Amino acid sequence: MLKIVPRVANLSESVTLAIDAKAKQMKADGIDVVNFGAGEPDFDTPIHIKDAAKRALDAGKTKYAPSAGLQELKTALAEKFLKDNGLTYKPSQISVNVGGKHSLFNIIMSVVDRGDQVIIPAPFWVSYYEMVKAAEGVPVVLPTTAADDFKITPKQLAAAITPRTVAVFINSPSNPTGSVYTEDELAALADVIIQKDILCISDELYEKLIYGGVKHVSIANVRPAMVSRTVIVNGFSKAYSMTGWRLGYCAGPQELITAVNTLQSHSTSNATTFAQWGALEALKGGTEELDKMRTAFEERRNYLVGRLRDLPGVKCNMPGGAFYAFPDFSAYHGKSANGKKIDGSMGLAEFMLEDAKVGIVPGVAFGADEYQRLSYATSMENIKKGIDRISESLKKLQ
Repeated sequence: MLKIVPRVANLSESVTLAIDAKAKQMKADGIDVVNFGAGEPDFDTPIHIKDAAKRALDAGKTKYAPSAGLQELKTALAEKFLKDNGLTYKPSQISVNVGGKHSLFNIIMSVVDRGDQVIIPAPFWVSYYEMVKAAEGVPVVLPTTAADDFKITPKQLAAAITPRTVAVFINSPSNPTGSVYTEDELAALADVIIQKDILCISDELYEKLIYGGVKHVSIANVRPAMVSRTVIVNGFSKAYSMTGWRLGYCAGPQELITAVNTLQSHSTSNATTFAQWGALEALKGGTEELDKMRTAFEERRNYLVGRLRDLPGVKCNMPGGAFYAFPDFSAYHGKSANGKKIDGSMGLAEFMLEDAKVGIVPGVAFGADEYQRLSYATSMENIKKGIDRISESLKKLQ
């Protein structure tokens, strides 16, 4: 008899991927849908990165790579950490994985045992919670507010830590809120982490996508003692528009990275070999394309947030990074249109997809039901059209 074990059977489907898939299917069916659900840049991968992967293919670099990643790529990543973050890692302290999501999964499976608690600030990226559940750990959610720019405080963190706590997630810039922790804020959290001696899983995937002169700081660099208590997760998907390449990486204490590599050797073996040569070119090929993309995102952010704030009853913080706005639409919860009552963020997302032909992601997926996530990784034309449609549909809710 076929049996699906509880640690998998009890997982929830990714709502972000489900909404995105439904919007894409409607579009494939010939329906004019504006999709704010995508968590990927709408720009193509820069040509010099694609050419490097093509050269690797032509050179026959199609065999297995070392499980932990090409030595050339790990050496370049070590140089990146030193240059961009002021952090010194040996190549052996870096693991190349099949996307940032895979990096996080490897880490969680390496450090979380049955009953171990992992602190997750909310709103959170949807997969943190499910990954902890998959490891049979206990997700401990710390709610934040828009007034605090969706950031946890040292007092909150200290109060949540118990003898069973093994780790805390810090995501800066954040998906879904776009919030960016300052150096002082990270230092205050680091003092708690050091005192309690837990691991910090620092998700820095949107490091390169920051706006308005805001500076990215890694929590590993705010206190000397944090280096041994932090594992950094990053990747090529967002900054270099390489989502489909599936390349992420993590860096941290040698013992943990060795465990990650061992686990990976029994699952994916290695990240795709020729794709890694493309990633090496991404690191060495300059930032001109990245700068263009970031400039476009900042322009879109400013426009989208301004339009959202003009919608009656809608409140929205200005995101400092990533490419998401996270507006509060709770003023429309409980209202109805066409005989259907909006019962929360999922209901509003369904209404918008059906009535406005606009795809947005319900905040309940991120642990914040009052909100919706709108990605501005789409054209300005789509943003204008989508917000116009949302505005008209909101008028129908009474």
